[in-house]
Amino acid sequence: MKERKQNIRESHLECHQKMQARIQAAEDTIQEQHLITEALVEEKASLLQTIQGLQEENGAPAPFDDEWEEEAEE
Repeated sequence: MKERKQNIRESHLECHQKMQARIQAAEDTIQEQHLITEALVEEKASLLQTIQGLQEENGAPAPFDDEWEEEAEE
């Protein structure tokens, strides 16, 4: 009986350790994804700034700003 309880405890401990390892791996993956997302957001901002600078240098019209100009009705 003692041997069976010991086996159950060992099995439980092993299961717990495996679960902790999986949780840690998932947390590491989430952290990596967060860092990648931040880098992509920064890169997007940099690219948009570069595009805007090039447009200004070339005299391009201002980018679309979600405001519609209504044409005068005739």
